[in-house]
Amino acid sequence: MTPVNLKALSRDGLAAFVTGLGHRPFRATQLYRWIYARGATDFAAMTDLSRDFRAELSGRAVLPRLEAAAETVSEDGTRKYLFRLPDGHTVETVRIPEPGRTTLCVSTQVGCALACSFCLTGQQGLVRNLESWEIVEQVLEARRRHPEAPLTNVVMMGMGEPLANLPAVVPAIEHLVDGDGLHLAPRRVTVSTAGLVPQMAELGRRAPYVNLAVSLGATTDALRDELIPVNRRWPLAALMAACRDYPLPPRRRVFFEYMLIRGLNDTPADARRLVRLVHGVRCKVNLMAYNPVPGVPYERPEEPTVLAFQRVLREAGVWSFVRRSRGRDILAACGQLRGAEAAGAQAAATPA
Repeated sequence: MTPVNLKALSRDGLAAFVTGLGHRPFRATQLYRWIYARGATDFAAMTDLSRDFRAELSGRAVLPRLEAAAETVSEDGTRKYLFRLPDGHTVETVRIPEPGRTTLCVSTQVGCALACSFCLTGQQGLVRNLESWEIVEQVLEARRRHPEAPLTNVVMMGMGEPLANLPAVVPAIEHLVDGDGLHLAPRRVTVSTAGLVPQMAELGRRAPYVNLAVSLGATTDALRDELIPVNRRWPLAALMAACRDYPLPPRRRVFFEYMLIRGLNDTPADARRLVRLVHGVRCKVNLMAYNPVPGVPYERPEEPTVLAFQRVLREAGVWSFVRRSRGRDILAACGQLRGAEAAGAQAAATPA
């Protein structure tokens, strides 16, 4: 009999597994807490379960982990992990410490199919979706490796397009916010998208309690078609209509992520168009200066340009913040560490 991966089960699925073994339902709650709240990695550690039950679990189930293939630390405290999946593929996860909080940026796919021109992950193409347990395990493993700095926020902004993998993302969210699980406040969990309009509506139906972040990148369809090709299918008019219709909880906002690229989308005229675009949406705009990566022909704007762009937004009453680049010295942009590993493996395999 193939052992059951308990981390691949929903909470109800775990309860069905436990009761199917002839145990009472409260044992499933104990087991769930051990897996997620305490991050147990083997059944022997679950000391409030009977010895016989633990032995039974050891023979019938498994608790897989991700292997840490690499870990780098930035001078600003940012940590980037390269986690190896059971099939040998790798994904990136970034821990970002800030005053009063620690954010973990997790991946939802190996690679990405959207081919955004500024994104190194997009150049790698899509390999596969992550399973829900592989998404959650990034959080569990990051927490195990550095328990001295508790994680307060999780953002699904790493490798991949989260809304292209909703069948795994939504169950992962449920484990993240469950009071017996990782117990994150729903407002501390953010799911990003490059603009998959139908899936935005589905996320709003299935998990309206988490934050939605939308990567804009441009204020005209012509430029956005170039930067974010999915715009050709769902252009700005459709995207902004979906944002206005999104079921926001009280006092919550849609986050718009706007990456400023030198000489391309960073002018006061772009800022004024952005003001018009977000009109009618309860939102916050996060501005980010592009973080250059090898092989991508874009440049970072100067600081005065970024601040002038923000000033246009604020003077128009748009709530906006400048997000500072983190981990630039450790290949922190999505896809860089995985790409470096792949390049190294290819070089090692090439005869001299």
